[in-house]
Parts: sequence; C-alpha cells; structure tokens
Amino acid sequence: MNRDERARRAYEGLMGVQAEKAFADVRAVSPQMYETVLEGAFGGPLARSELSRRERELASAAIVASLGGADRRLASHVRGALHQGVAPHELLALAEHVAVYAGFPRALNALDVVNEVLQEAGAPGQPALHRVQLADHETVVAQKGDHGPAVILSHSLGVDWRMWEPVMERLSQGRRVFAYDFRGHGGAAGAPRPFTMDDLARDMGGVLDAFDIDRAHVVGLSMGGGIAQTFAVRSPERIESLALLATTDQAFAAFEGRARSGEEDGMEAQIVPTLTRWFTAPALATNGWGVQYARELIRRFDPADWAAAWRAFKDVDVEGKLAGLQAPTLVLVGEEDYSTTPEVMSGVAERIPGSTYQVLPGTPHMQTLERPDLVADALDRFLPADR
Repeated sequence: MNRDERARRAYEGLMGVQAEKAFADVRAVSPQMYETVLEGAFGGPLARSELSRRERELASAAIVASLGGADRRLASHVRGALHQGVAPHELLALAEHVAVYAGFPRALNALDVVNEVLQEAGAPGQPALHRVQLADHETVVAQKGDHGPAVILSHSLGVDWRMWEPVMERLSQGRRVFAYDFRGHGGAAGAPRPFTMDDLARDMGGVLDAFDIDRAHVVGLSMGGGIAQTFAVRSPERIESLALLATTDQAFAAFEGRARSGEEDGMEAQIVPTLTRWFTAPALATNGWGVQYARELIRRFDPADWAAAWRAFKDVDVEGKLAGLQAPTLVLVGEEDYSTTPEVMSGVAERIPGSTYQVLPGTPHMQTLERPDLVADALDRFLPADR
C-alpha cells in the first residue's frame, strides 16, 4: 500500500466518507493542496495508531473549535466524531470544555455547529435537566416528553440517569418520562449517609411531588428495581404500573463484600468484576459507548457512596410483599444476565400474581446499555401512551 492509498484509507476510516468526495472542491482548485492535506496529514500522523480514531476526532474537533473561523471543517470533524461512536451529549460537553480553555465566543460558536450537525444527522434532542431539592439533598432529573402518562425511571447502582438515555426518546413518544439520580449517584452524590431503601423510596416520591405527579408508571433496573418495589410497597396508591428490569426482591450475600471492597480496595478494583457482571464478552471487546460510560462512572465513584448504596440494597425487604398489588407489572430479564438470572427473575414474577414475565434474547444485566432496542420495544408495548 503506497502513501496515497494509506492516506485515503485513513481518511475514510476516520471520517466515514471518501476523501475524493470530501475534498472535491479543494482538488478542483489546487491538486497540490489536496495532495498536501491528504498525504501529509492523513497519510502521516493521522494514520498512526497511538491515538484511537475516536480520540483523534475528539481532539480534532476541540482544536478546530478553539481556533475558530473554520466552521465548515469543524462540522466535518463533528460528523467524523459521530462516525466514531461519540455520543451527541459528549459533543455538547466538548463545547463546554472549549469554553474553559478557549473562551465562550468560540465555545458558543462550536455549540451552534455541533447542534447543526446533530440536527442534520437526525439525532434526538437532549432531555431537559431540572435541579430538584428533596428532603435532605439535591438531585438532577432529566425529562423527555411534555404530555401523556408520567413514567419515572430509576437506574442501577454505580451509574446515573444517563443509563436510560438510549431508551428515553422512544419512551417519550406520547409520555412524560423522568429519569433521576438517586442518592449517592450523579447529581445526588454525597447525599447524607448512611441511607436505607425506605429513604430511597421516599426520594422517588419526592421527585414525583416536585412535578405534581400523583401516580406514575414506575420502571427500575437492578438496584433501581429494588427502589421501585420498595416504593410500590410503601405507596401502592401512586403506582399506575410497575416494570422491574434485571432486579431482585431479596438481597444477595455478595452485597456486603462489594461494599467492603469499595472501601478497602478502591474503585479501580471494582471495574473488572462489575463490568463482567453487567455486559457480554462481545460488548466488552467492542467497547462501545455504554461500556465506556459505565467504566468511567465506576472509576470516578466515591467509595463511601458506593459502600452506602450496597449496604442499603442488602437490606431490601420486599419479597412476597407485592402479592396484592393491583397495578399491571412487567418483569423483564436478560437471557444472558448472570447476576439477576432468569431463575431469580422468574421467582420475582411468581411472587407478583398476574405479572407478565419476559426474557430478552442475548441480553445481559445492563439491558439499556447493551440492548436498548429490545428494552424500548418491551416497555413501549407495556406502557400506555397518548398517541
């Protein structure tokens, strides 16, 4: 492979389009400039593997945005970043980052360019973010949709509301969808400790109260499912329906060990055991956005919040207490979930008479991050909507 071929291959790999098409105007005006740009940059340093293609496109977008005055080229690198799997909210965060180091005028200009490219690509808009004051701490609530039945989403231990982002656009069609950070997580990190499952259930009610919602369709995954069940036991009159994903109604013996490991071994030591419980081997190998997101949040987690959450979860006390729940209930399990297995989840379903039990093929514990399509399909069928 000669330098020209290597340059073309590198450009297409980075940007997702052919160099001849992208630089047609440059080539028509100056074949020498075309050759200089293509072979000098893309046949040289940009073809090397020391930085991943994803890292190179993020770096290129940040540099061009900081320089200013090159909106067309910035747009091409934003498209390239999307081609490399960079999420829309990461590109918006990049514009914020530029504001710190290159000033607000260039950052705001970059934000305009990013927004134009996202609209061109048909990317869904970002949820509205609300800061909500609860009884003893503040949290963040993300909202999609402004009409229809209210749906509240409670995430897994160790992440935050963005765990739900891959399904929120679909669920918000004809619904008001609220995803919030529960105690010790995301915008509610550092909330008073220790806390209990009853505290977490009260917080869920507090989020609903903040939006004047009396009754809601409650959806929870993993520890979020434990919170959802606890809320349903405490306040059944507020439950329109209940969807339990990859969860349990009784504690596992391992919960206290995970709490102690966070305190004694630190958060780096939690990454391998957690991610291998949460994702399939192919997902870990391809290392897409969901895996990267989960890894980064675990790495950044406060060990004290981590331990407090596991100790709250180990006292979950809802087994058999939803037998009289009148609301429709969906129990959703991943076929390849080796944490809350189909055996565990079928037991949960059996203890809630009339519930619907569904197995998602090829799906691990972290359902929304690896198979959001299947989760969105199942929830969209289950939850009522104003169409």
